[in-house]
Amino acid sequence: MKGSPIPRMTTGLSEQLNEKLRTRNAHVVVVGLGYVGLSLAVALGRAGFTVSGVDVDLERVSLVNAGVSYVGDIDQHDLRSLVGAAQLTASTSFDASARADVVVIAVPTPLRKSKEPDMSFILSAVDSLLPWLHPGQLVVLESTTYPGTTEEVLQPRLEAKNFTIGRDFFLAFSPERVDPGNTQFTTANIPKVVGGVTPICTELTAAFYGAITERVHQVSSPRAAETVKLLENTFRSVNIALANELALACRTLRVDPWEVIEAAATKPFGFMPFFPGPGTGGHCIPLDPLYFAWKVRSNGFETRLIALADDINRAMPRHVVSMVSDALNDRGRSLRGASILVLGVTYKRDVNDVRESPALEIMRILEEKRARVRHSDPFAPELTIQGHKMATTPLTSETIRSTNCVLIVTDHRAFDYAMIAREAALIVDVRNALRTISDYRNKIVTL
Repeated sequence: MKGSPIPRMTTGLSEQLNEKLRTRNAHVVVVGLGYVGLSLAVALGRAGFTVSGVDVDLERVSLVNAGVSYVGDIDQHDLRSLVGAAQLTASTSFDASARADVVVIAVPTPLRKSKEPDMSFILSAVDSLLPWLHPGQLVVLESTTYPGTTEEVLQPRLEAKNFTIGRDFFLAFSPERVDPGNTQFTTANIPKVVGGVTPICTELTAAFYGAITERVHQVSSPRAAETVKLLENTFRSVNIALANELALACRTLRVDPWEVIEAAATKPFGFMPFFPGPGTGGHCIPLDPLYFAWKVRSNGFETRLIALADDINRAMPRHVVSMVSDALNDRGRSLRGASILVLGVTYKRDVNDVRESPALEIMRILEEKRARVRHSDPFAPELTIQGHKMATTPLTSETIRSTNCVLIVTDHRAFDYAMIAREAALIVDVRNALRTISDYRNKIVTL
C-alpha cells in the first residue's frame, strides 16, 4: 500500500536501496519515453524522485526538456514544473544509468510479420544499459512480453557481469497497466503487479511502486507477472471477438446486437458487457494474446481460442468495407469512385494513438477498391496510408454533404453527431455513436 512500511531487507545493498526508496532519494532512469514511460516518469517525479528519461527519439527528448507534453493524459503544467525543478530530464544517452538506483525499461515490443515476438527493442535497451550498470541497482522490465523474458533474456545478460541477482543486483517484472484516455483510473490508483527473480527483488520492487500507487500486488515470479498482463488483454480480445461474432449473427436474425448486449448487462452478476466494433487496435489487445500463444506453442500447446478470436477481430475491417459497399449498392451507387469520409482513425476514442488502428486497414482496403477516401480526426492531423500522406479533413456541413458515405470508425466526443446525421446522405456507424439520435434512421447503417 502507498505509504505503508517498507519491508526489512537482508543484504547491505538491498538495505541501502530500501532506504533511498523510503526517503525518495533514489535516482530513477526510465528507458523509453512513449505513453507508458513518460507517464511513469511524471508520476515518479511527482512522488519526489529524481528521474532521467532515455529515448532514441531526439524529438521526444527535446519536447520533454522543453516541458512540452506529447501524451494527451499528461498535464503540461505538471511536466513543465518537474522539468523546471530539474526533477525530470531527458536524453538520448544512457550514461545517467551510471548513477541510477532504479532502471525501468518501457520500450515497444512489436510482433514480426510471422507473429513472433520482436525482442529487438528490449535487447537494444539492455545492451545499451550494460556498460553503466553497477551493484545495488534495481532493474524493472515493464514492456509487455512473453512469459520467461525477464529470466531468460535479461537475467543471463546481467549475470554475465558477475552480478548475483538478489544479493548485489535486483531484477523484476511489473506489467504496465495504463489506459489512455481514462481519467478515472491512473497510475495513482491502478494496482501494480510485481514479480521479482528473488523475494528481495520482489520486495524492493513493491517498495518502489508503493511510492506512486495505492496498491501493489506481489506474485511469485517474473513469469507469473508477465502472464498476468497477457491474460488481461487476452480476456479482452476474446470477449471483443464474441461481441463481433454476435453482431454478425444478429444481422441474420434482424436483431439489434447493441440492444441485446445492453439488456444482458442489466444482469448484476455473471455478465460483463463488451461491444462490437471495427476490430481491435492499440499496442496491447491485437498483440499481447499472440505473445502468449507463441510461447506456449513452443512448449507444445496450441491456444485455439486465442487464434480464433484473433481471426475474428482481424476480419472485421474487411467486413466493415463490405457494409459500406452493400449500403452504397442499396442506393444504386458503386463503391468504386465513391467518396468515403472516415470519421476517427485513432484506435480508441479521444486518444492520439493510431498504432494498429483498424481504421488504417479499412482505409487501405477502401483505396484498394478504388474508393476516394478522406478522413477527419482532431487527434490525427496527418496519416500515412499506402505510402502517401493524408491531412485530416475539416468536419463541416459542406464536407459531409459532398460525401457519398460517412463511415464512423472511432467515436470521438468532439464530433458533432447531430450535424453529421442531419447532413449526411448515408452513414455507416460501426460504433453505434448515433444511438441517441432518433431522426434520420433510414440513412444510418449500424454493425
